[in-house]
Amino acid sequence: MLLDVARGFMRHVCLMNSPPGTFEITHRDPATGARCGRLTTAHGVVETPTFMPVGTQATVKTMTPEEIEGFGYRIILGNTYHLGERPGVEIIEEMGGLHRFMGWDQAILTDSGGFQVFSLAGLRRIEADGVRFQSHVDGSYRFMGPVEAMRIQRGLGSDIAMVFDECPPYPCDRDYACKAVERTLAWAASCAEQPRAPGQLVFGIVQGGVHEDLRERCAAALLDIGFDGYAIGGVSVGEPDALIIPGVKSAVRHLPEERPRYLMGVGYLPQIVESVALGVDMFDCVMPTRFARNGTVFTRLGRYPVKAAAYRDDARPLDEDCGCYVCRKYSRAYVRHLCNTGEVLGARLITWHNLHCYAVCMKEVRAAIAKGLFDDYYQSFADNYKEIRRDHLDLVATKKEPK
Repeated sequence: MLLDVARGFMRHVCLMNSPPGTFEITHRDPATGARCGRLTTAHGVVETPTFMPVGTQATVKTMTPEEIEGFGYRIILGNTYHLGERPGVEIIEEMGGLHRFMGWDQAILTDSGGFQVFSLAGLRRIEADGVRFQSHVDGSYRFMGPVEAMRIQRGLGSDIAMVFDECPPYPCDRDYACKAVERTLAWAASCAEQPRAPGQLVFGIVQGGVHEDLRERCAAALLDIGFDGYAIGGVSVGEPDALIIPGVKSAVRHLPEERPRYLMGVGYLPQIVESVALGVDMFDCVMPTRFARNGTVFTRLGRYPVKAAAYRDDARPLDEDCGCYVCRKYSRAYVRHLCNTGEVLGARLITWHNLHCYAVCMKEVRAAIAKGLFDDYYQSFADNYKEIRRDHLDLVATKKEPK
């Protein structure tokens, strides 16, 4: 027993002294591709599989950094395009970097801004070295390519920087998807040559749309360039849900075992759990925070709209199986009242609960993998999760909104 404790302590010390970029797989599920890992960054170790709350504007909306850390999160996501626009990378550099600017001491991953730039379809023009576009803030003309994206991320001082890529929309024809892959690879090679912030890691992004051969080609070329981790991009960009998991499968099989795998923008809990079964390590999405502002409550059995009339006099917590601060203290009736009167506290309380729910789910996933029970957990999760929890809505038919 004492020997096991000593070994565990020494292993912890070794990991803490590991250089940024070290990724150790600590457990594998025997029945699936799921694995637990530890990714060392310049601001600490991140246990995987992990979900990264999105802090687009240097904040996870309505929450403080201390609260986010209290849920157990050790990495969040920032947005290169938006932070470059406001307040500007120069301001953040002057303030000591993004971590100090926003008061977050753990790891930060910054996306490259490519998705945001390409979403400005009517306001941008693709060129060989990047994209010329109009700012969504003031309409002024901007240019962003691999050099600019990496310069901004270097100035932000993020722990993980993403390469500048082209994320093709769905649907798009094969010819466009081919060209997007070629641009993505050319820009990735350029990103790899740019200077980095101290300890900064860089992840490549696999594109290819719904075409597995293009994804295979893209992944192979990215591996030849060499990155600290690899992301699956171009998923959840408007395609039917039935195509999302096949898209993940087609990309994962071409990514190296020894590097972290990051599925970008997928945040529906069943898809996260299924992607973990395929060997994905990292996730991000705006769902738990954005849906909270619309009154949607997430649970590990499904989600439901707390603004519905059925909850106007419901004294139960948001989730009877949850032990978070919000569920210990407030009723559905109260949270519903806040949402329906436009009080910002309503969005904050639901965001608190939703992020706690996601953190607990990822903790359960890691524990199940470590115990060799993930296949059972995965099957149980899939069997019990409902897109909309009907059990929460049974009262709607018998209760009406007061006049």
